[in-house]
Formats: sequence, structure tokens, C-alpha cells
Amino acid sequence: MSSNKKNTRMVYSTNPDYQFEEEKETVATLPPAQQKLYLSLDKKQRKGKKVTLLTGFVGNDNDLKTLGKYLKTACGSGGSVKDGEILIQGDFREKVKAMLEKEGYKVKLHGG
Repeated sequence: MSSNKKNTRMVYSTNPDYQFEEEKETVATLPPAQQKLYLSLDKKQRKGKKVTLLTGFVGNDNDLKTLGKYLKTACGSGGSVKDGEILIQGDFREKVKAMLEKEGYKVKLHGG
């Protein structure tokens, strides 16, 4: 039985000076001009409530969270940032698109 995942669990070390360091993958954030972002309106599994969904961001989580906070604050709405997506409560597609294009991002409206 083979697996592509590395077994990184430390069970025991006899070296008293051993320092375990996890390898973290760092994803470089692309500049705004190279980003292709997709905006859509979603209400599936949300009890009929609409959310603006932003996907396609390529970069690290901190930059995504910063962008999410900027958009949520500018829209005056709540939301969340997880799994590489930004959710903003309400229908703010046109407002978010205008703000992102002003920052230099390429934005495409996706879906209904």
C-alpha cells in the first residue's frame, strides 16, 4: 500500500537537542495584474440568503485575508475568508468588481 503523502508525525527521538520543524509550503502571491478573479452570486446551502463569492485568488492566506477584510469593510458587510474563497454577505458583485478593477485585478462575473 503506497501513499504520496509524507509521514511527518514524530513519534520519538533519542536526541535531547532535537528540534522538530515542519515544512511549510509558501505560495507566492501574484501581483494584481496577473490575477484572474471570478465573482459570482451564490445562495445554495445558505437558506436562500445571497452571498457574493470571490474565487481564483493565487497567493498566501495572509494576503487573501487582507483582501477579504478590505472588501468586507468597503461593503459594510460581514463575511468570511476560507478555502481560498472570500464570501461577502449580500449582493455586492458590481461594487466589488469596480473596487478590484481599480486595484488592478482582472475580474470576471461568473454565473447568475
